[in-house]
Amino acid sequence: MTAAELLRHARHRAGLSQHALADRAGTSREKVSAYEHGRTSPTVATAERLLAATGHDLVAEARIDFVSHDVGRGRTIAVPARLPRLPADQALATVILPVQLNWSQPGRTFHLANRSERARVYEAVLTEGGPEDVLRYVDGALLVDLWDELVLPRAVRQAWEPLIQATLQPATP
Repeated sequence: MTAAELLRHARHRAGLSQHALADRAGTSREKVSAYEHGRTSPTVATAERLLAATGHDLVAEARIDFVSHDVGRGRTIAVPARLPRLPADQALATVILPVQLNWSQPGRTFHLANRSERARVYEAVLTEGGPEDVLRYVDGALLVDLWDELVLPRAVRQAWEPLIQATLQPATP
């Protein structure tokens, strides 16, 4: 996500206009517009101040790297080095999967708050999705909770199993 997208997203989530954000952050609406459209880039201090005015914090999170696994027939899947965590509203959202993930029922709505519908989404993402799909739809804690119930091709399950098992290991003091 670019700085422009981040600022625009935070402003929208806060339900603020550019003018209201500018007033709260002590800047001009024109500056907010320039930042949101990528015409200028805010300094880290300015981005932090603008985000704070929307009720958000600027946080650095470790990037999640992915490893490619061969699952046969010339196909590979991407498995993360660690499980992603999603904000609750995203982890339990109502979604329509892109056609490459749900080609048999295009346009179908899935309610991730519903356990069985979330399982269908996770099966599709783990089997057919790429890294961006995993990061968009899969919450690690919810995946671990569903793991034994998911219907996955053997090679896909084998590729993900070490990560799931490592997550279930108790932390050593």
